[in-house]
Amino acid sequence: MSFLIRVLLSDTPGSLALLAEALGIVEANIQSVDVVERFPNGTVMDDLVISIPRDVMADTIITAAEEVDGVEIDSIRPFSGTVDRRGQIQMLAAVAHQRRDITAAMEEMVDVIPRTMTSGWALVIDLKGPITRIAGSLAAPEDDGTVPENIVLKEARMLNPENDPWIPESWTLLDSSLAIAPIGKHGLALIIGRPGGPDFLASEVEHLGQVGDIIGAMLQK
Repeated sequence: MSFLIRVLLSDTPGSLALLAEALGIVEANIQSVDVVERFPNGTVMDDLVISIPRDVMADTIITAAEEVDGVEIDSIRPFSGTVDRRGQIQMLAAVAHQRRDITAAMEEMVDVIPRTMTSGWALVIDLKGPITRIAGSLAAPEDDGTVPENIVLKEARMLNPENDPWIPESWTLLDSSLAIAPIGKHGLALIIGRPGGPDFLASEVEHLGQVGDIIGAMLQK
C-alpha cells in the first residue's frame, strides 16, 4: 500500500535522513520526495510517497515520523503512483502539439495535472457564455448538468463553497480542497480538487496560476 504524506520538518542537513531512518524501522519505504514549500522560520513542507507492507497500519507511519524531533505530519492519504512534477514538461509539449485544438490540448493537460499537483482530479471549464466543461481527468466529478454562474476569476485562488456558492456539490465531496486558475485570456479556467485535503498551500496556488499562464500563452488565438 502507498500513502502520500505531507510532512513539516526542519530545513537542515540530515533532517530527511533521520525521518527516513525512523520510517525504515517500521518497514516504510520512501518512494519519492517533493519539496512543496520552504518557510522563513527554517522549516520545509515535503510531500513523501511511502509504501508499507499490507500488515502495517498507517498510524504506525505517523507515530514513527513524529518521534523524530521537529517533525509534524500535516496529512496522510492513500495514493497510487508517484509525484511527477517533471511530467509537466511532457504535458507542455503535448499541449503545444495540440495548441490549435483547444479541447484536445485541455485533455492532455488534465490527464497530467493531478500527478504534478498531487490533486485527486482536474477539469477545465469554459467561462464564455453558458459555462460548460471542456475536459476532465479520469477521477474528476461527473458532470451533473449544473451550470455555474457569476464566477469571478482574475487570478489563481482557492475555492470555498461559502464564498463561491456556484461550486457544484459534487466537487466538495469528501471535504475536498479546491483551487482555480485562469488559462491565459481565453476565457477558460483550470480547477483542481484534492479529496480529503490537505488544503492547497499558497505556493501550490501560485504554481497553478503559473501553469495557467503558460498554457494560455501556448494556445492558438
